[in-house]
Amino acid sequence: MANPSAQPILIVGTGALGCLFAARLAAAGHPVSMMGTWPQGLAALQARGVTLVAADGSRRSYPVQASAKPMDFAGASQALVLVKAWQTERAARDLVKLLVIDGLALTLQNGLGNREQLVANLGAGRVAAGVITTGATLLAAGEVRWAGEGQITLGTHPRLPLLAAALQAAGFDVVTVEDVNSVAWSKLVINAAINPLTALLNVSNGELLSRPTARELSAALVTEVAAVAAKKGITLNFADPVAAAEGVARRTAANLSSMLQDLRRGARTEIEAICGAVVRAGRESGVPTPVNEVMWQLVAALRGKE
Repeated sequence: MANPSAQPILIVGTGALGCLFAARLAAAGHPVSMMGTWPQGLAALQARGVTLVAADGSRRSYPVQASAKPMDFAGASQALVLVKAWQTERAARDLVKLLVIDGLALTLQNGLGNREQLVANLGAGRVAAGVITTGATLLAAGEVRWAGEGQITLGTHPRLPLLAAALQAAGFDVVTVEDVNSVAWSKLVINAAINPLTALLNVSNGELLSRPTARELSAALVTEVAAVAAKKGITLNFADPVAAAEGVARRTAANLSSMLQDLRRGARTEIEAICGAVVRAGRESGVPTPVNEVMWQLVAALRGKE
């Protein structure tokens, strides 16, 4: 049941993470709206609400308002941006139409460049950034399974405390740091290590550790990202990036990466914002990134449309 004192929250995105956050926030009593462009997802959300499936198979559904029309959400003051990186520009244009002047859009997306695109449209005062390490698996339109506990790391922003409190009340582990950029690059290390290889090999995260060549390639990807970060003066959250990436693959061994899930659905991937971003940053910094460049090209070639 909705809590009358809980502020409404708009989720931009109807995929796995959008549904996970919508379900958890709705369960905590927040009125939740979801804006997206996926027709099947919107139809399911409108008909049945968002459904969260627990590890034991139990299911719980929560009502949400779902629409593809930005003006259906005019006057929103709190928004979570959870679309794929390649959809950020469109989401930013939509948010300009509906977010109040003193509102806040919080991006928790993968890859680099999302905050910058939002700021270009909304202004720095209305944009906050964070990084998430929790995962989710979309089982069907509007239906999600939580892929295990993780953490939400938020950068500081004067308008963020209310939304941070809402996320904590929804059961998420939330921490705030001064330098969210270091956290974003640390996550980029993990994404580059796991996502492209699992997508290309069509395997779960843990399978990378049992294949010697895949493990070597993963380490090479990590080493390149860490080298670019070091050249840019960015301090990562771990002393040994390769060990950190392998630790994540081990802890999420049964999980399917978001990039593999995208490919299986025939959807566009975030390779441009992950390996592509590493390659561009490497070129700017004078750091070679040949393994990331090949992964970028191979994943893009799988669909033939990127």
